[in-house]
Amino acid sequence: MVLSKVKAFAIYFDNLNEHHLPVFSGGDQISGRVVVDVTEEVRVRSLNVHARGVAKVRWTESRNTGANTAYTQNYTEEVEYLNHYDNLIGEERDDQSPDEGFTVLCTGMHEFAFSLNLPQMPLATSFEGKHGSVRYWVKAELQRPWLLPVKVKKEFIVFEHIDINTPLLLAPQAGTKEKTLCCWFCASGPISISAKIERKGYTPGESIQIFAEVENCSSRVVVPKAALYQTQTFYAKGKGKQIQQLVSNLRGDPLPQGKSQSWEGKSLKIPPVSPSIIDCPIIRVEYALVVYVDVPGGLNLNLSLPLVIGTIPLHTSSSRTSSISSQTSTLRWSLQERPEAIWPYQRSTDGTAWRALIGLNHRKNHKDRCSRTSPSSDIYHPHSTQR
Repeated sequence: MVLSKVKAFAIYFDNLNEHHLPVFSGGDQISGRVVVDVTEEVRVRSLNVHARGVAKVRWTESRNTGANTAYTQNYTEEVEYLNHYDNLIGEERDDQSPDEGFTVLCTGMHEFAFSLNLPQMPLATSFEGKHGSVRYWVKAELQRPWLLPVKVKKEFIVFEHIDINTPLLLAPQAGTKEKTLCCWFCASGPISISAKIERKGYTPGESIQIFAEVENCSSRVVVPKAALYQTQTFYAKGKGKQIQQLVSNLRGDPLPQGKSQSWEGKSLKIPPVSPSIIDCPIIRVEYALVVYVDVPGGLNLNLSLPLVIGTIPLHTSSSRTSSISSQTSTLRWSLQERPEAIWPYQRSTDGTAWRALIGLNHRKNHKDRCSRTSPSSDIYHPHSTQR
């Protein structure tokens, strides 16, 4: 693009983080410079900056109203978080009078400072998804007489802090499920799973310690597994659209008939992901850990534990540290299960109470359960949903 006498036109932010990225939160002051480099004298009508922050949602769906009749339905929605305008040179003038009131820029580089304050309110975290986004940017526009304006746009990142050091997010998450495999008139013993994690809130880079007990009294060889999922939900015109994808996973050892398997703090690391978005009315980003039993030729037994991915990590000392510098990449992932109810749990730092709850009781009854024949009243249709 030829800029004529304007050699360079750029925006630079002050106060970058340690990774040289412009990262801010609600209430922060944003300052920076608009740099104009000209090769010779230039007359300028105005130089302005416009800062905006917008959450947008958009997707389309095809509708069939009858024979050979179809149309496309558009779903769009928008929420504005920031709208700030400032003139750095001159003022807006009538285009019919372009020769009035110029500012002359001499040959060389010129810097014009700007600053603004983000609103003191919950702001949606910057995010990029398939059907929507949350974006913040500053746009500068240089107006010259009788010429097209020169424009430049620079995005910055906003994080709405989520502190995982709250009672709700420090609470353990646990649950249990059981199902009986059957085929026509023959039913095998049950498969059961119980699982617990130490808390609900985590930050990227942490590892989730999973305590679980899986018991296989069926006639098949099953495999216990665990997976972290992200759910992106977009809302427009009273309707929702979800995107679901795997974040990370692990697997245990194959479990033969009549055997059980314990996980004593099996580790699943959280990669760099976007934090949870829970306050935006049109975009939600949620997480869940699904501990499940992979059943060959049948429906899996799934146990889902809700998670919140935050920005302020677990306090290990009196100082408060922020992990937002490691969270500047956003990914597109998903989830297939709804969160389960929280299981009553007696807190224990070494996991002893947890093993007492889910381990010893299972082992005590394991032999009897796996040798017991299911009565006819417990025989299910092969296509029935899991219990």
